[in-house]
Amino acid sequence: MNTDQLKNLRVAIVGGGYGGASAAKALSNLGAQVTVYEQAKEIREVGAGIGLRPSSMDQFRQWGIFDAIADVTSASNYFEILTAEGHTIAKDQWPGMDDYETKTHTHLVHRNDFIQALVGSLPEGMVKTNKKLEKIVDNGGTATLTFADGETVEADLVVGADGIRSTVRAQLFSDQQPVFAGEHAYRVVVDADAAHGLVTDDNLRMYLGRGTKVYVLPLRHRNQMSFDVTALNTDPTRNPVRTKEDLLATVEGFDERIVKLVQDLDMDKVNIRAVYDIDPVDVWHSDSVVLLGDAAHAMCHHQGQGANSAILDAGALAQALKDNDTVKEAVAAYAAERKPITDELQRISRQGWSEDEVNDVFPGQKRPGEKVGVDE
Repeated sequence: MNTDQLKNLRVAIVGGGYGGASAAKALSNLGAQVTVYEQAKEIREVGAGIGLRPSSMDQFRQWGIFDAIADVTSASNYFEILTAEGHTIAKDQWPGMDDYETKTHTHLVHRNDFIQALVGSLPEGMVKTNKKLEKIVDNGGTATLTFADGETVEADLVVGADGIRSTVRAQLFSDQQPVFAGEHAYRVVVDADAAHGLVTDDNLRMYLGRGTKVYVLPLRHRNQMSFDVTALNTDPTRNPVRTKEDLLATVEGFDERIVKLVQDLDMDKVNIRAVYDIDPVDVWHSDSVVLLGDAAHAMCHHQGQGANSAILDAGALAQALKDNDTVKEAVAAYAAERKPITDELQRISRQGWSEDEVNDVFPGQKRPGEKVGVDE
């Protein structure tokens, strides 16, 4: 689309999370008339830390917000996978670090710091909160949104970035329901000084044992650490009630520093969620509506690709609008590019990690308990 077409393009983005905010940045940079509609009264994220991969950080560089994101993160060189007791299984540089003209690290960040920096980079007034979508009508060349407060909006392009329980997806594309992954995730942020020596650098570590994964993600720029325990459980309740005794039983036999940390936890500060994803969605778009992020391809968190995939979706959608003559052609090209990638990520994210799977992914690495070298 040419510059004039893009400047006249009315874009309504449903959802102000990572995907929606990323799409807003990418599409507003093209000159489009972008409005984000978020159902919450304020945009914030709960939970703990995530890793922004080199590909995501390069997108931020292209959008002119690399420094704003980097300022609230810690740059990481590698990740390490260990047995429950702390013996190294695999240790490797983050993939993609050398793919760009400037060496680009994975950056570790607290979820809320990230969304605040991302939304803070958008023009004032672009994001409207407390806007719950009730109905979407696809008119062919345009789409009409009706919100719970009675406001009706017509747009040339609607981006459904409204998460795993997407209204846009449900009303136009698929009645796909979230699928329980058979796991519970316990997430909390603790002070680095109270982490029993688990924070030594800026690199992610994952401990594996008996169907349980413990993720230790340093946030040294905050003098904190993000701590995530993901364990097998048959209870599909979205917000299950679990006790410290339950969590201690889950990490029994793990590195004593992990056990001591759990002993010290204030369980009122621990976010406990059942883990859900969705099956691949067959159709992501019509002529004027397109899905993005979790609305299109919600996945389990084991590969750390949820937020990163949404960011790359946004970049791909913006590029498709630049490269094609119409919105219809652009959304088709975007889906054709991104869907095969995210279908595969959904598949491998369901696998999680086991010691055997790690050895398959990292052939030639040392066996557990032996030192694995890496350039740091």
